[in-house]
Amino acid sequence: MKKSANLRELRESGDAELVSRIAKHEEELFGFRMKRFTNQLENTMKIRTTRREIGRIKTILANRKNGAEQQAAATTPKAEE
Repeated sequence: MKKSANLRELRESGDAELVSRIAKHEEELFGFRMKRFTNQLENTMKIRTTRREIGRIKTILANRKNGAEQQAAATTPKAEE
């Protein structure tokens, strides 16, 4: 249930927000990996969940770019280039 709510929230977000979330998650992932190599990370599942979250966001962005996600992209305002 929580995953579907999170996915719905991601689909309703704008492209700029999704790009900023990717950057935030990649920084977290780097920190988690550093902690793992120094044996300071207690829950190693954080690495897996962060990687998967990045993948979900990148998939949504790719679908919008290819036009597969027309409905969500049409409802969110696009940043002018």
